[in-house]
Amino acid sequence: MSPRENGSEEEPVIRDNRKIDPETGQVRDSAGDAPEGAPGDPGTQTAAAPAEGSATDLLAERTADLQRLQAEFSNYRKRVERDRIAVREQSVASVLTELLPVLDDIGRARDHGELTGGFAKVSESLEAAVGKLGLTAYGAKGDPFDPTVHEALLHSYSAEVTEPTCVEILQPGYRINERILRAARVAVAEPSEETATEETAAGSGESGGPDEN
Repeated sequence: MSPRENGSEEEPVIRDNRKIDPETGQVRDSAGDAPEGAPGDPGTQTAAAPAEGSATDLLAERTADLQRLQAEFSNYRKRVERDRIAVREQSVASVLTELLPVLDDIGRARDHGELTGGFAKVSESLEAAVGKLGLTAYGAKGDPFDPTVHEALLHSYSAEVTEPTCVEILQPGYRINERILRAARVAVAEPSEETATEETAAGSGESGGPDEN
């Protein structure tokens, strides 16, 4: 006699786990067969809460990392642009500095009336080109002497000035924007000692009271 016949072994249990009922064609309700830890299980919800918090923290951390990288890239781009402009200005200044003696020759030729014909047109084109690059000349007779932009080659006293004054421009100065490429070389005149004494005395007389009779 077999074990099944004498009842010594239980018959196998067969469960139909199909989600669609083959007879009715309807979706079966699997809530009753949900295993432990299914979404409807309170224990599973409790375990899912820390996981959601961990994901939020991770998202915040990654967002902060992205913002920091974006700020670093923005600073790097600004630094590269600033360095590029500085290198360009330095290169232009180096080229223009080499052309200053040529501009001096053109100026002397103009002062002596020798700037004529084709040479005049070439010089005008050159001056226009360096002007587009930002080069400007400065220094005029009668300007107050400024040691930051003038180089005094000659010094004298004069009764016609009331402060140190550029009375002759021996060589014009050149600048690019606010950068001095070459200081203007000038002859400077200061008020004579007699003039300074007279001005001091005049100032004292004006500040004094009326004469007593």
